[in-house]
Amino acid sequence: MSNKKSASPKAKIVIISGPSGCGKTTLHKALLAEPRFKRKLVKSISATTRPKRPGERHGREYLFLNSEDFQEKIKKGYFFEWQKVFDQYYGTPKKQALALIKKGTNVLLCIDVKGARSVAAEFPQALKIFIKAPSMQILSRRLKSRGSETAESLGLRLKVARRELKEAKHYDHVIVNGDLKKALKRLEQIVCREVLEPAIV
Repeated sequence: MSNKKSASPKAKIVIISGPSGCGKTTLHKALLAEPRFKRKLVKSISATTRPKRPGERHGREYLFLNSEDFQEKIKKGYFFEWQKVFDQYYGTPKKQALALIKKGTNVLLCIDVKGARSVAAEFPQALKIFIKAPSMQILSRRLKSRGSETAESLGLRLKVARRELKEAKHYDHVIVNGDLKKALKRLEQIVCREVLEPAIV
């Protein structure tokens, strides 16, 4: 769900999406840690109502909100885009993202396919990159290795993953994350070629 169409941004929005367990969050963090992207690509911190996972911190991985606060912010137009996924809300705060774009700073969004569709409708020039595991079997193993999935939640995530994989054809690039180093190298190449290099010309 999104707001009205905005004027063409001065900078690029880079969207990374993919099913749970595909490794998009790991790749997203690794991309931001790459020195050549420092101050040229900035993470937009999403808000969520899901519980924190071990090692996560409010304001770093996510803005952790309760359901009431999140829904109140929806009413106030706080979010650039928001979605309800697996009974939890996720959203991109509008103020920070738009301020960065207007300033000419490229913004990196790590969001699900529904959120990506909303952002792309508002910013058609956004660079959309889809991450997927080599197979559903590998995806299932990765989800099980988290140790936080019940049999029911695992089944639901795999069902949603199959549906999300059908969206890959609408993305500009698809990266198969079988080897993390190779997937990261491919991601860096795409961002360099389509985001950093055009800005230099």
